[in-house]
Amino acid sequence: MTALEEKLHYRFRESELLRTALTHSSYANEHSCLSNERLEFVGDSVLSMVTAAYLYRTFPELPEGRMTRLRAELVCEQSLYEVAEKLGIGESLRLGRGEELTGGRKRHSILADCVEAVIAAIYLDAGLDAAKAFIDAFILSKLSDVDTAPVRDYKTELQELVQKTPGRSVSYVLLGESGPDHRKRFVSAACVQGEQIGSGEGATKKEAEQMAARAALARLEQA
Repeated sequence: MTALEEKLHYRFRESELLRTALTHSSYANEHSCLSNERLEFVGDSVLSMVTAAYLYRTFPELPEGRMTRLRAELVCEQSLYEVAEKLGIGESLRLGRGEELTGGRKRHSILADCVEAVIAAIYLDAGLDAAKAFIDAFILSKLSDVDTAPVRDYKTELQELVQKTPGRSVSYVLLGESGPDHRKRFVSAACVQGEQIGSGEGATKKEAEQMAARAALARLEQA
């Protein structure tokens, strides 16, 4: 615990918060104690809010859709897993026997969730400024690796292309959604006159529609 606190650059007043943040549900079920699931829920919200506010202030020229995609890149499972690996969080995890035997200490989803739980633990222990300091140091610092250039508005481009033929229009259909409430993935289709001509996936319905429009544009441009 002490070694991990040094890597986190934060010393807990209430050490039990960190202990809970490191406790997977498999361990909690075997030992009748709290797991990190509730902390993960809080941490996801804190991380999302801090990241959104940072993007808003740092990139005033970026539209809402691009900020949404940037935030998704920064807080996605792979990004948080990389943070966990850098901090060596896996070494401190409390896992049940089954998870231990099947490689849970290296599982991306477990480590990513644990980072969110640690963020919540810091937030509950010392408030938003302390949590923000952690997020700034270990997550927002990754922005240099993320493309912040404005992106094309594929939906508008598709609409303009389709409308060159009188009487034609574009519509979007939600094909499905998956994942937990705090990390949903949506799949949408772009249709012209009811015919599906492209599909795409995203962290929001709007993003999925943009990706579907991009696929539709690529198909139409090759025709």
